[in-house]
Amino acid sequence: MIDFDEMIHNFLKRELSEKKIGKYYPSECGSCIRKSWYSYKIPKEVDKELTGVFQAGNMVHEFIVDVLKSEKNPHVNLLGSEVPFKIDIDGLVVSGRIDNIIRVEVDKKVYLVEVKSASALKFLDKPSESHIMQLQLYMHKQKIHDGLVLYIEKNTLKTKVFDVKYDFNIVEEAVNRFRVLHNFLVSEKLPDPEARIEKDMNWQCKKCNYKEECYKATPESILP
Repeated sequence: MIDFDEMIHNFLKRELSEKKIGKYYPSECGSCIRKSWYSYKIPKEVDKELTGVFQAGNMVHEFIVDVLKSEKNPHVNLLGSEVPFKIDIDGLVVSGRIDNIIRVEVDKKVYLVEVKSASALKFLDKPSESHIMQLQLYMHKQKIHDGLVLYIEKNTLKTKVFDVKYDFNIVEEAVNRFRVLHNFLVSEKLPDPEARIEKDMNWQCKKCNYKEECYKATPESILP
């Protein structure tokens, strides 16, 4: 029997490469700082299950690009997709790609759209703080003050969208988090297990590649 699971994993598998201290990614700004620290110090291959999850997210994004480009939606004009993004923070480089920039033809308004896939929408009543922070960085760089976080349910393609207004205070918070991460990395000091301490971030622990290392370094019994 052909093992299609293995074939798909082989297809999606990426070469393991070390991340360079001083170069960071927008998606890390709202991630647990300890998890990001581990990803630089102890690089690991992405779990088999997660590679599939990431690919499903990529496919959902490609679908949304097709929807935005379609002549069937003439009231929306796609201005850009996978737009390169790069900022310099005190010599640190944060770079990546912006999902979509769209213009609504009705009022000529321009939005940045951050697309995220979701397993279920029914419990989603607000956007993730990490997704907002990521979008705020993009809006700051592009000088676009209207944003949308678009969640798409993978099984049904139903959507839920949240308006996000530009907030420089959130941008400063994101920038400071990169500084904090960088300082921990260069000083070789392990950050606190942020996602285990902050209730709103607990969800990040569920699919973390570094659970074993994290709990060994900081047993649950000594957390506040």
